[in-house]
Amino acid sequence: MLEPLDLKLLRDLSRMKGQVLAVSLVMACGLAMMIMTRSLILTLESTRTAYYQSHALADVFAPLKRAPLAVAERVAVLPGVAGVEARVAVDVTLDLPGVPEPASGRIISLPEDGAPQRLNRLFLRSGRLPRVDARREAVLGDAFAKANGMRSGDSLVVVINGRRETLEICGIGLSPEFVFEARAGETLPDHRRFSVLWMNYRALAVAYNLDGAFNDLSLDLTPGTAVEPVIEEVDRILAPYGGIGAYPRREQASAQRLDDELRVLGSLAVVYPLVFLSVAAFMVNAVLARIVRLQREQIAQMKALGYSSWQVGGHYLKFVMVIGLLGTVIGAVAGRYLGGYLLTMYDSIFGFPNLDFRMDYSALGLALLVCVGASAAGVMTVVWQAVKLPPAEAMRPEPPADFRPSLFERIGLTKLLTPTMRMALRNIERRPWQSVFTCCGLALATGLMVLPGAMSDSIDYLLTFQWNRQQRQDAMVFLTEPGSPAGFHDLEHLPGVIRAEPLRSVPARLRFGHRSRKLAVTGLEQGAYLNRLLDAADNVIEMPQEGLVMSEKLAEVLGARIGDTVQVEVMEGRRPVLQVPLRGLVQDFAGVAAYMDITALRRLLKEGETINGAYLTADHARWNDFMRGIKDTPRSAGVMVKRDQLAAFRETTAKSIGMIRSLYFVLAVIVAFGVVYNSARIALSERSRELATLRVVGFSLNEVRAVLIGELAVLVLVALPAGLWFGRGLAVFIMSSFSTETVRMPIQINSSTYSLAVTVVLAAAVSSFALVSRMVAKLDLVGVLKARD
Repeated sequence: MLEPLDLKLLRDLSRMKGQVLAVSLVMACGLAMMIMTRSLILTLESTRTAYYQSHALADVFAPLKRAPLAVAERVAVLPGVAGVEARVAVDVTLDLPGVPEPASGRIISLPEDGAPQRLNRLFLRSGRLPRVDARREAVLGDAFAKANGMRSGDSLVVVINGRRETLEICGIGLSPEFVFEARAGETLPDHRRFSVLWMNYRALAVAYNLDGAFNDLSLDLTPGTAVEPVIEEVDRILAPYGGIGAYPRREQASAQRLDDELRVLGSLAVVYPLVFLSVAAFMVNAVLARIVRLQREQIAQMKALGYSSWQVGGHYLKFVMVIGLLGTVIGAVAGRYLGGYLLTMYDSIFGFPNLDFRMDYSALGLALLVCVGASAAGVMTVVWQAVKLPPAEAMRPEPPADFRPSLFERIGLTKLLTPTMRMALRNIERRPWQSVFTCCGLALATGLMVLPGAMSDSIDYLLTFQWNRQQRQDAMVFLTEPGSPAGFHDLEHLPGVIRAEPLRSVPARLRFGHRSRKLAVTGLEQGAYLNRLLDAADNVIEMPQEGLVMSEKLAEVLGARIGDTVQVEVMEGRRPVLQVPLRGLVQDFAGVAAYMDITALRRLLKEGETINGAYLTADHARWNDFMRGIKDTPRSAGVMVKRDQLAAFRETTAKSIGMIRSLYFVLAVIVAFGVVYNSARIALSERSRELATLRVVGFSLNEVRAVLIGELAVLVLVALPAGLWFGRGLAVFIMSSFSTETVRMPIQINSSTYSLAVTVVLAAAVSSFALVSRMVAKLDLVGVLKARD
């Protein structure tokens, strides 16, 4: 049996169902984002942990030039090392039938004599592992197989150490080492043009003259072992064998990319819901303040009948709790649906054996707590007014407002305005705090509309910047080993080549203070045209004859500034340790990089005109000949074609950000309409008596509508500039949270984005005004004019 106050609550909710639904939807938008992102974090983290553990992802990785297998045994007995696995890992070119562009691959050896893998174990999606005596069998990466329609039993042509070999695909597999499967140094997956393959050790080692040796080492550490001391010992042991620097799991390309994605989701799980709940708090405050003002007599009657102040206060707080509960239910359902929808995006980027959505049920309780808490915080002052209102005072009607001329009238700014607009301005001035809260809600709604457009603008800018202004080459070719000028001559004279520029990159560890990063330092020619370095103002950076130029993000990570001296520990050849000044900062948005003048780099390395790759532009009329020439180049270790990279970007990053942008846009439209509609309904409820009086004294219906709509229109117009300013700040904050070492977003907001935000808010206002105008026409003139005292 319901209590009388609960029956009253149900009647109030029924009469205000439109506003209750509007506020609940705004809350649901924020909670859906929180539940969605927290559930995605739980899904990715739990799947990652289970996969890493069940398939034994290594704790430390150590690439090198060549070492006897006995060296791996020396590493295995180091303190804290639980196990090692020595492998051969090489980059190869893949020749797909019917595709002119060569694809790239990385072949990793499986243990000799068919022994099971101890680390980085394969998960077979289909097929089997290569037979022990098989020399031309391989397991193919799952993503590449799906993208190219390949399956077990198919064959694939691979250029192995300069020789074309036809491999039989005996299985399709995945590895925890390549959850994010991309070329070395690349931050975007290209599943149509890159794959990892696994072959028997002997078949691969013999082809590269590594029989009885290895060039890649994985380590498993005992629990609680500090990583850095182990890495120092591993580097010391492998240095004579061409070790290029061991690194921990957190710096492994695939693991780092997944960590960065989780970090971005963590930021979105807090910031975006906070904005929505702030809007909802404003709306709940306005709704409940209106109820308390209109129910003064009812409050007095409840207290006169014996209800305590706490019971009265609790009654109005229940109103908030119902809205919060409804918002939580809608948000939970929407968050579950949206999480499953976005999970398909992650499934296309990250390769897990199974990626099933896991609902974070703890987020539901947190969502309800946050929702009710935010709402209660927004209405405590209103509830306190209801609690402290004495019965005798509440029985009297609310004192009339001060009807003196408004400030605008006193200073003479309203002489040219109509009487209805003067009334609107007076009402705004008489209720300043209500007007401020309404403007704040409208400004937040406007700001939310800026973010989706800013994301789209940033993607468009990134496409123009990276693939037109910065990268002008058609392809970038890498050699298997650093070579002499003859290697560059061969690339320069490939069929159809118009222009070629050499590059020389060396693996190095850059140190500044106590911070360090391992990456390749790339030497470029003075006046390079095909791969230009641009600063934050899009100006071309002239390569200094001495010193480093590095990514702004890398300088931020190291804590270095222009003029500082950075230690460059070369991990190749004579392995010199150099002190190089930082001369410039590059604006880039994918990975981090460091550059030097190629002549200065060679001089510091004390070598001749060595190269290990080139940037090339080609005559597109001879494109197929150009690609065939690259495929037939024995020393080619891989090629990156710009248009394929662009297509991969559009298919992965641009597509995923487009999905998030569409989601944000829909949510922002819901908020914009909800805020404007709620404000209009409150204004109508509070002023119904005044509007009816105007109708009775002779004002036309359109004139009465103009009083109400004029007031709301002024508030909307005042809120728009503040909302655009807030939207820019929100966009900068959100997109800055995307800034990681692997991928970053430029901050670019075009005027069309601001125009769209204003248009949507105005459209929501017009729609709300139309609905409210119909309600004005239905006012019960006799009913609203009845005396309340």
